[in-house]
Amino acid sequence: MFFFDGQLIEGDSICLPVNDPGFLYGATIFTTLRVYNQSLEHPLTNWEAHCDRTYNSIKTFGWVMPDWQRIEEEAQYLTNHYPVLRVTVFPDGKELILGRQLPADLEQKQRSGIAGKIIINNQNIRSLPLHKTGNYLTPFLCLNQAKKDGFQEAILTDKNGSWLETSTGNLWAYADECWFTPLLSEGILPGIARNVIIKNANFSIKQNVWTADFIPQIEAIAHSNSVIEIMPFHTISTQEKILNFDPLHPAIQILKNIFADFYIDN
Repeated sequence: MFFFDGQLIEGDSICLPVNDPGFLYGATIFTTLRVYNQSLEHPLTNWEAHCDRTYNSIKTFGWVMPDWQRIEEEAQYLTNHYPVLRVTVFPDGKELILGRQLPADLEQKQRSGIAGKIIINNQNIRSLPLHKTGNYLTPFLCLNQAKKDGFQEAILTDKNGSWLETSTGNLWAYADECWFTPLLSEGILPGIARNVIIKNANFSIKQNVWTADFIPQIEAIAHSNSVIEIMPFHTISTQEKILNFDPLHPAIQILKNIFADFYIDN
């Protein structure tokens, strides 16, 4: 079941005009969140942060504001059925709220790590990277290419080959007793989980450009988003070689503890 324009629908389809900009151009804003304890108020759900980011994008684009109270009521209803929600807003203010389950192998991957592949292409930067728009074709194509080659995640690069973000999250690297994450100014999404980590970390975090000179310094690496929290990599394939990392590196657990502490406190 899902909500579209105020209506609860059971099925898997909606009706859109053939000239709807969301259909023609991917002109939508969306956010995906994990709902903890079936509550939008739980601090890890970060409901307000997801709404604020969506609001700011809609305001920037000059679109019609949706009915935020209705969106919250619909989202709260779906939390009784799904732990993950995707809230999409169209240029005319219509909302589409979908639910889904957590990945069945999430805990296993969080422990053992995943394999990633660097996708180098001058066209691999997302459209309007500071906004989470429905035009997600670039990450979609990169992830499909990585999966076709036997990897679970893709890492996007800029025209100079510097690492930016994964197809689904923000990057984190541990080097020289410090955690690093790429600068927003390089063209990456200001992820909600990224902000949680930066605001709540009791250890050093630096934002930098992940150039070819920086990559050999990395001791441990992971990516984050609001659904998976922290996901370490055990392998990353570049054009030149295979890089191996320890998904059980002590620094990875320190990163995970930011989320674990919320579980304990709540």
